Amino acid sequence: MTGDWKQAAKPGDRATCSVIDLGLIGYAEAYALQKRIVAARKSGAIGDTLLFCENPHVITQGRNGKREHLLASEHVLRQKNVEYFETSRGGDVTYHGPGQIVGYPLLNLGAVRRDVVWYVRMLEEAMIRATADFGLTAFRVPGKTGIWVQASASEEKLGAIGVHISRWVTSHGFAYNVSTDLRYFDLIVPCGIADRKATSLEKILNHAVSSAEVKVALAGHFGDVFGMRMVPSTSGELMEKLDAFESAPMPSADVAAVGGQEFTSQRSAG
Repeated sequence: MTGDWKQAAKPGDRATCSVIDLGLIGYAEAYALQKRIVAARKSGAIGDTLLFCENPHVITQGRNGKREHLLASEHVLRQKNVEYFETSRGGDVTYHGPGQIVGYPLLNLGAVRRDVVWYVRMLEEAMIRATADFGLTAFRVPGKTGIWVQASASEEKLGAIGVHISRWVTSHGFAYNVSTDLRYFDLIVPCGIADRKATSLEKILNHAVSSAEVKVALAGHFGDVFGMRMVPSTSGELMEKLDAFESAPMPSADVAAVGGQEFTSQRSAG
């Protein structure tokens, strides 16, 4: 396994999905970028896209979250240089930070399958299969979205999911702990589940793991479960397409469609 995105691409006449690694990016900047991509995807100006990134320390709360699940005061967050954002995704409160791979699929789900629960299950499946590539068994827990691994006392969470779907275009996505500093999860009650802890790939394996290899595994299995051919791209190419879309006049038909129906699936945790 290498860090080459082409290794994740599969042959055949399948729909394509661009894969772009943004590297370390602030949560607010990544959130704003998602909104731009969603608008362009709804209009058909760009194709399906999977973004990978890592965030500086940040705690986010979903639309179904409870503020009491944020255990740290504003003073403690400032001391630890942790930002806090309320977001449009579903789910409760979670943490993102260095060593955690965040995946943002921006897909026209209407062209794949109009089923929110199935979509979430497929995100879980991609993470479960990627985990297996590193010799570990991850699984689902009924009633608790995300993927889990068995610990000595109970299961621990390795990957989390929180999505937003508007006019069948997806945003937000999943978070997969590779070498995450798990102490930051002590600042919250992840997903509102007080009796379960977060874990990471490196903690379980007890050795260093390349994030580049994990991204290749995630991208490859993402393509498999959604029936897509994963194609490497760059942030520069993406920005060119977005700039072209945003500088073009919007047809009147698109203006009328802006207020389309939204669907939100909860699901998120550390």
